Amino acid sequence: MQPVDFTTLTAACEELKAGWLPSRLEQVYQRDRFTISLALRTMKGRGWLDISWHPQAARLCIAAPPPKTPDTFTFSQQLRHQLGGLALIAVREIAPWERVLDFQFGKRPGDPALWHLYVEIMSKYSNVILTDADNMIITAAHQVNEQQSSVRPILTGQRYEVPPILSDPIPSLSESQQRWQERVSLIPGKLGRCLLKSYRGLSSALVQSMIEAAGLNPNQSSDTLTESDWQSLFQKWQEWLLVLEKRSDSFIPGWTEQGYTVLGWGVVESAEDVHSLLDRYYTDQLNQQEFKQLRHQLSQKLNSILGKLRQKAQGFEQRLQQSDTADQHRQQADLLMAHLHEWQPGMKSIILADFETGEPVKIPLDPEKNAVQNAQSLYKVHQKLKRARNAVEPLLAEVNAEIYYLEQVEAALAQTEFYSSTEDLQTLTEIREELIQQKYLEDPEYRSATRDESESHPYRFETPSGFELLVGRNNRQNDYLTFRLAGDYDLWFHTQEIAGSHVLMRLAPGTVAEEADLQYAADLAAYYSRSRQSDRVPVVYTEPKHIYKPKGAKPGVAIYKQERIIWGRPQLK
Repeated sequence: MQPVDFTTLTAACEELKAGWLPSRLEQVYQRDRFTISLALRTMKGRGWLDISWHPQAARLCIAAPPPKTPDTFTFSQQLRHQLGGLALIAVREIAPWERVLDFQFGKRPGDPALWHLYVEIMSKYSNVILTDADNMIITAAHQVNEQQSSVRPILTGQRYEVPPILSDPIPSLSESQQRWQERVSLIPGKLGRCLLKSYRGLSSALVQSMIEAAGLNPNQSSDTLTESDWQSLFQKWQEWLLVLEKRSDSFIPGWTEQGYTVLGWGVVESAEDVHSLLDRYYTDQLNQQEFKQLRHQLSQKLNSILGKLRQKAQGFEQRLQQSDTADQHRQQADLLMAHLHEWQPGMKSIILADFETGEPVKIPLDPEKNAVQNAQSLYKVHQKLKRARNAVEPLLAEVNAEIYYLEQVEAALAQTEFYSSTEDLQTLTEIREELIQQKYLEDPEYRSATRDESESHPYRFETPSGFELLVGRNNRQNDYLTFRLAGDYDLWFHTQEIAGSHVLMRLAPGTVAEEADLQYAADLAAYYSRSRQSDRVPVVYTEPKHIYKPKGAKPGVAIYKQERIIWGRPQLK
């Protein structure tokens, strides 16, 4: 993930000063463990400033409004108590070439600052610290005690100390190319590393884009550059410094193949402004990160639960197979009772002719018991096995139903394999909520809220005749499509006895789906099922009025009747 460097922070700060100073602080909301949102009001409107101290995604940018879920974080409550209703009167850098900003709050513009909110954008050392007018720390997003850092502890009640100043040389427009070149090429090595280690205020992303903009390779050795190469690179170096000197309206934000830039180098897609660029980039990056973690967590949990349930079902099936011998024990007991005269004391087995076939049947005997007692033992085994079948059959049916339900969840998870939008993360979040409600997962004390508070929506397709086709992404959507959205004229599709998505074809009154439409819907139903890798999959379809949900059934479970079958071809999707 590309970190916010000095150049990006400067660009974001300039836009913030231009559009949001002065402004009144109306509200403070903490989105998650690493991000607070400040509601700022100016004469032109209202916006939310996100300030994040995330170790990989520390940033500040104007972003979308936070969700309406309750804020239970202590840090935001402290900020709200001290800063609520005050004006943001200034945003200043604490020192040249440092990634620390001083947000100053007072009663009104022109008044002295009553509070300072120091925002330190320094990768894993990032922090947000509130001090009073005398720079005494009131609260901090992340407190650091003496055991964690003897160099710079951050504790309430102590005086705020600025981070240690870096010792690297400061870039300057007045520096000659010869002096600059001598410094960069002092120790030969990869060009990118040489440049990065020579001055402060640089980042890997900035250095790489600068070198590539000069037509050079960051991995080539510095001692292989020609005089023309050095001139091209120095020109880009001065371009960068000139942008930082002019600041206002000099930045060109945009997307690159590797990430983003605010200098216009290597841009493949322009951005409206720096703040929207940062908000979109880090929202997508953090959502992707959370998506991977959540998907892995859900997959591991489902695999574990299904493994145990399948083992349990196998045990029940083995017991049922054993109970299949119940009639055999009764028949042996009947034979023994009918031939009591053939029994001899001490016999360990006896061979008697079967009543119907006349075939010899060998019956094991207990030599300590007489013939009647052995027959009674066989009758008892017969009764025990019959009782076992009556007890095990409903248990097996219950386990199989649970397996089918979890396979339905597993199929929904398999469909959402990669992150492409917030919709994908929301789909996984809904699956997690469902598993929590069904008691398969514990409800964690803390769950991060996604940026998009709205529910996820089904996949949308169009049949050859132009009919709308909706495919559920998870069981919440499956239930919604089948039992709430479906109308009298629609058609419902699902793989036959195979876990998969509910598919709904929307039909207006008087319209009839053609064979090509039915086949298209069947292909989609087969594709969004556990049988995606098969060549042909049986798919049932019927009218919504023939579908019902059993009382107490789990999400996504539906019973249907008067169905017709069509063979879906998932490989064609």
